Amino acid sequence: MAKILMLGSNGQIGTVLAKALMDKYGPDEIITSDVREPKEKQKNFLIIDVLDKDLISQVVDEYKISQIYHLAAILSASGEKNPALTWKINMQGLLNVLDVGVERKLERIFFPSSIAIYGPSTPKQNTPQFASFMPTTVYGISKIAGEMWCEYYFKKFGLDVRSLRYPGVIGWQSLPEGGTTDYAVEIFHEAIKHKKYSCFLKENTRLPMIYMDDAIRATIELMEADGSRLSLRSGYNLVGMDFTPGELANEITKSISDFKIEYHPDFRQGIAESWAESINDSEARVDWDWKPNYNLAAMTREMLAKLTPIV
Repeated sequence: MAKILMLGSNGQIGTVLAKALMDKYGPDEIITSDVREPKEKQKNFLIIDVLDKDLISQVVDEYKISQIYHLAAILSASGEKNPALTWKINMQGLLNVLDVGVERKLERIFFPSSIAIYGPSTPKQNTPQFASFMPTTVYGISKIAGEMWCEYYFKKFGLDVRSLRYPGVIGWQSLPEGGTTDYAVEIFHEAIKHKKYSCFLKENTRLPMIYMDDAIRATIELMEADGSRLSLRSGYNLVGMDFTPGELANEITKSISDFKIEYHPDFRQGIAESWAESINDSEARVDWDWKPNYNLAAMTREMLAKLTPIV
């Protein structure tokens, strides 16, 4: 049985992934952590700064950790406000985890990458696994560098590191924390509460997205996959769907007929325009049988059904 340490478990993905891992392996097998207390009390939660390598090592020893899910990071939009801090946390935090992995002979590490690795020179449609990577944000730079470090540690030390390039993640269970695709979660809250939304991206800005349930399932399936089948130790392309704010708004109006949307693009528009519009994730489908369950219509129906009673 794996004993798992989650770093950065309070974030949008970490909050949901922690519960999924506890449901699968049991709450005693999962140690969650972040730099602040979670909103809901958890059985085995610790305050851990990913820059404190000694503390990470101590926790690994004390709790006999065999796997680390390293989710701690500053995201794309937030990262542009403090590039130096973003680089420090995103890069040094990862290196600390990789070094602990080698020193303590951990059996597996998960590192989340992102579509932020893509840039203006990347093919916009059906972006392949191997493309030109010229990220325009420090977050994206840190993620592509992180992928290269993961591959380096695998080849040099045999460390079993696995990674996904998450697209925009949409879920009802938690709020986003400073990403360029945050509108796709915010819009549901505002549609239910106020029947209107002011979008920070243009109407026709197409981006790759994935429903949270698919993202969590993909993460666990990759971590449980037979390592001999994996052809990549950098991040796997991953996608569930792609759409524009206008298309999402139209889908919402099928359930909330008087919903209105306005478009007031801000600095995040430039970030979005540098990213891919649609993704080719054929390597994930071949290597570990990835297949999404949710398209735009199914995701919209479930988001509204889950959020309406609680917003």
